[in-house]
Amino acid sequence: MWQPFLQVDQRINVTQAVLIGLASVAVMLWLGWWLLAFWVVVLAGMVGGKVYQQDERWQRGGYLSVLIYLLALLAVMILPEISPRREIAPEIRRFAEFGLPILFLPVALFPGAAERGEDPQLMDFFYSVFLMLALGIVILGSFTFMTLRQTSYLSALSYTMFGIGGAVLLIGLVLRPKAGVASFSVFFSRYLMSIGVPMEKWLHFLAGLFQTEANAGRFIAEGVEGLRRFTWVSGATWTAGSEKGESGERGSHFVEYIHHDLRLVVYSRYRLSSALEWHLRLLSQVLGEFYLAKMREQKLLHRGYLEAVHETGARVTHDVKNLLQSLNVLCSVSMKEGSEKSPEIQALLRRQLPVIASRLGETLRKLERPKIRRDSTVSAMEWWKSLQSQYQAEKVEFSSDGVNPGLVVPGSLFDSVADNLLRNALAKRAASPAIQVVCTLSCEAEIALCVQDDGGEIPAHIAQGLLREPVKSDRGLGIGLYQAARHAEMQGYRLELVSNVAGDVRFLLRARDRSVAG
Repeated sequence: MWQPFLQVDQRINVTQAVLIGLASVAVMLWLGWWLLAFWVVVLAGMVGGKVYQQDERWQRGGYLSVLIYLLALLAVMILPEISPRREIAPEIRRFAEFGLPILFLPVALFPGAAERGEDPQLMDFFYSVFLMLALGIVILGSFTFMTLRQTSYLSALSYTMFGIGGAVLLIGLVLRPKAGVASFSVFFSRYLMSIGVPMEKWLHFLAGLFQTEANAGRFIAEGVEGLRRFTWVSGATWTAGSEKGESGERGSHFVEYIHHDLRLVVYSRYRLSSALEWHLRLLSQVLGEFYLAKMREQKLLHRGYLEAVHETGARVTHDVKNLLQSLNVLCSVSMKEGSEKSPEIQALLRRQLPVIASRLGETLRKLERPKIRRDSTVSAMEWWKSLQSQYQAEKVEFSSDGVNPGLVVPGSLFDSVADNLLRNALAKRAASPAIQVVCTLSCEAEIALCVQDDGGEIPAHIAQGLLREPVKSDRGLGIGLYQAARHAEMQGYRLELVSNVAGDVRFLLRARDRSVAG
């Protein structure tokens, strides 16, 4: 009884297994013809509730064969045992005992597909209850005819069956839309709006299609094709911007859904009642919302690409700005009186000009199609010596605990971070000449670059968004440290403001993972 309500791959725990086992033992101990009749009626209702939920014709045929077997078993084998008079001939009973199981042979020959664990087990509850009540009326009605009119079992069963069939036929005629009886159609509409459409399958299909199909045009085309899974949908047409398509056949009964640039028309095989029209509009709206979500996803991808282009351009702009500042320093040093005869200045120019040219070439290479890639690594010792030479004239204090000759660092990242931090600190010293700027390279537990100054603290409203978003700046674009922090994240490092108090403003660049360092 519980199997149709569980997933195929769901496991039953120990408590559930014990309860089911106790219930089964109790049923076997008190098994009788009345209990057996109730059991067969329940099984018939459950099987009947799944007949029309199957998509394949052979699957429906298998369920119908099982339903016919249960009904025949109930009429020929069980009801005569509990009826007021037992009137089934032994020959008929013996034939049923050996003949009815033959109905299972075609079921074994029907082709079928393996059920997937994620597919929900659907059952038409209303139809199952209706079938169980109909079978209960057949049983009680037959016994009533046999008792009151003293008729035979087969006659009483026939009268009851014809009476129930006529009543069902009359109800079907009353429920026809052109009959104009609103009271019965209201109940029928409530049934359709509650369980008339397998919305679970439809949502499961759309969710899977949304994950697998990246193009919005192909998504809406396949989604419209999926609408034809419903037996009462004959076809649909759609128009989305410059794209359009059609699936199935057009008809005189349709529902139109328009939202933004999407126009969807779903055609029905039957006359549209209020419930059916409501369902068609609901299906159209669900498909339309999924399509708009797919369109927004494509726009976000495009916007992300444009954002990457913008960030790359902003980073290149800041790198060029830092290089220009370095060139200005070299120019100011070389233009001093007697500089052309000074061997120290000539040596500084010979060292720094090739470094600046190399960094400028690396900056230009960033203008390629933006993508996340590892920076080329350089020797940490050589990079540290180059940085000291570059800022030799700026009176920056450098300190290190000893650099391993075999240690390497991502050159572009360390150049960008060091330039941004040192230029910002030197800008503070331009306003307060007494400020000391210290740059430290640590290589003990992990490689770390620290830039510290003893000036005033960064205002709280700026420090709150610093390294996380562009900030307002009076001297530049306000995105240097933000770009440096993003660059560090892409290369496996982290740039942090570890101290922000007056006399100790300290930034630290270090690897997020020990395996990244070196």
